[in-house]
Amino acid sequence: MTSTEPLRRRAPEERPTQILDAAFHEFGERGLAGARLDDIAKRAQVAKGTIYLYFPNKEALFREMVHTTIVAALAEAEASRAGLQSETAAAQMRWLGHGWWTFLRTDRMQVLQRLVSLELGQFPDLLQFYADEVIARGRRLVSSIIARGVERGEFREVDSQVAARMFSSIWMTHSTWCARREFHNTLGSDEQVLDEMLEFYLYALRP
Repeated sequence: MTSTEPLRRRAPEERPTQILDAAFHEFGERGLAGARLDDIAKRAQVAKGTIYLYFPNKEALFREMVHTTIVAALAEAEASRAGLQSETAAAQMRWLGHGWWTFLRTDRMQVLQRLVSLELGQFPDLLQFYADEVIARGRRLVSSIIARGVERGEFREVDSQVAARMFSSIWMTHSTWCARREFHNTLGSDEQVLDEMLEFYLYALRP
């Protein structure tokens, strides 16, 4: 929808999505602390009061941004993994590593990553929310695959929680580096980086 389209043509059911789209842009440009609901409303082409019908404040907007992106992706990964039980643990880790890397490199996840790493410490309630809904849930998914691999003798004896933390660290760090390739000019393409991470990580788990 262009900026010249009348507000009256907006279907009410589309407004939450339009507001979230605008919030991603504003938070990406100004940060969580600097973004204003006035500017989000202007970008979404709605009255400021309309935002309050769906989101009482910026914190609620952030939570919904996380729910519609990361939490939704985790739920999809959990459901998809149910159909991979016959696969080896290494195959499941390759599947998860590929999917997570693709997701990390999306524009919306890049915005959320910057907000989390640079600003979330200023918002204790949101920090706890993110730790519970994203970090803990993601670690459970990864650690369950690793624990199964250890149990089957596919992986060496490791603490699955620690191994899950290492997985997250490697993927998140390389995602940040790939977003700023001007400072990390030895990095190859996204596909090359993914192959390197998977080979390194799975080699570390070999029995």
